[in-house]
Amino acid sequence: MASNSRVYTLTSSQKMMIFVLSMSLYGLSNMFTELIPSFRLGPVELSVEYFAFIPLTLCMLFHPFYAAVGAALGEVIFGELMLGQFGGLGELEKFLTFSFAMYVAGRMVKDPLNRTQVGVAAMTGVIIHQLCSSLVDIGKVWIGVEEFEAVPGLAQSVVLVEGVGFLNDVLFSGILFALLPTLYLVPRLYGKIEPLLGIKPRQKLTQYEAAGIISPKLVILGIVLALVAFGAESLSETDWNFGEWDSGFADRFGVGAIWISIAAAAIIALAVLVFMRVRRNRSMKEEHAAEKLPYA
Repeated sequence: MASNSRVYTLTSSQKMMIFVLSMSLYGLSNMFTELIPSFRLGPVELSVEYFAFIPLTLCMLFHPFYAAVGAALGEVIFGELMLGQFGGLGELEKFLTFSFAMYVAGRMVKDPLNRTQVGVAAMTGVIIHQLCSSLVDIGKVWIGVEEFEAVPGLAQSVVLVEGVGFLNDVLFSGILFALLPTLYLVPRLYGKIEPLLGIKPRQKLTQYEAAGIISPKLVILGIVLALVAFGAESLSETDWNFGEWDSGFADRFGVGAIWISIAAAAIIALAVLVFMRVRRNRSMKEEHAAEKLPYA
């Protein structure tokens, strides 16, 4: 009985709400990053990659799988489809690597109040995603499906450029927009935000119960997903890239198209929050009504 009481369970509707909330919130933040200017130093672009603290926080507080997949899908919907464009197979690489990285980060946290665990998990998630993305880009150049010579006549220069970009994304975006906000939000929100949404907080796991969180199966799954992502990204650089389209909507409306996507994501996020609050209030009224019923 004691072991069953520690199982973290959610209803189907709660899982869907977490999924949609993560999708809309991360899609909303992703659009704001499009408005932040980037700086280019030669072949290296310095920019805010993403506000990763949003999916990281949701994965650590709620169900890691639904929060991670929802965030990855939110980038596709609000960052691509809402702007009238889609990259075809190339989008699969982003979806797989990002959702897997966020999922692993969420699973790594045994105690959301432990800042060390939260910090290590946040940086691990960012490193996994950026490392996979860099290796995929390097692999495309080395197998010849993409041309890249930052130094004329030296295709191997892609390693240096990708390495610098990896360090920029990990040390700049990873620390400022993933590590620090997540360290602040997760311990502060744990046990407080879940009841407001009608969801029980995740149970803290003991050392023994958490031993199988990062299992060999999860490592093998990560390798398989990385290979699939590499294959999809490589095909996207060839004539086999299907599903790619661009309506020209973003080109015609410019920044206005981004604000339309921001408004859509904000409306969906607000609607989900209101719906979850209404359900919580309704359940509380039903519980109070049941307590007032006289005994038979």
